[in-house]
Amino acid sequence: MTQTRIYLPLDAEGVRLLASSREVPSAPLAAFAVTERLERSNPAGDEEEWEYAAMGEAFAAAGRAQSGPARKRVVLAADVDPSWVSPRPGDELSGVVVAEALPLARVVSFHVDETAGDDGMDDLLWYDVTELDEVLRLL
Repeated sequence: MTQTRIYLPLDAEGVRLLASSREVPSAPLAAFAVTERLERSNPAGDEEEWEYAAMGEAFAAAGRAQSGPARKRVVLAADVDPSWVSPRPGDELSGVVVAEALPLARVVSFHVDETAGDDGMDDLLWYDVTELDEVLRLL
C-alpha cells in the first residue's frame, strides 16, 4: 500500500497531547510533504532531497509558530494514506492539508532541535516513535 510521508510541526503542548491521547486530533492539519509543486521547483532532485526540503519547510513553520523565549522545534514524520493529503495554497512549496486526525500508530519519527533557538537544520536530533517519552523529556 502506498503511503505519503508528511512532516508536522508540533509545539510542546502538541507533543504532550499526542502522548496522552495517542493522536493529533485537530484535523485538518497543516503539514508538509513532497508535492508536485516542490518537485517542479527542483526537477533534478530526488525523493530524498525533496523530503529534506519538505522537512525544512516544516521546521521553518515550527519556528514561526513560537512566541516568547526560544524553544526547541519539533517536527514529526508520519506515513499516511494519500487520500488524507491535499495541497495547501500558500507560499510553501510543500504545504499540505491532512484531512484526518493523526494516530500515533502512523508516526515514524520525531526530529528535534539539539539546542533551543536553533533556526537551521544542521543539528537535528532524530528519535524513533518508540522514544516519545525521551522527546517529552527534552521539551
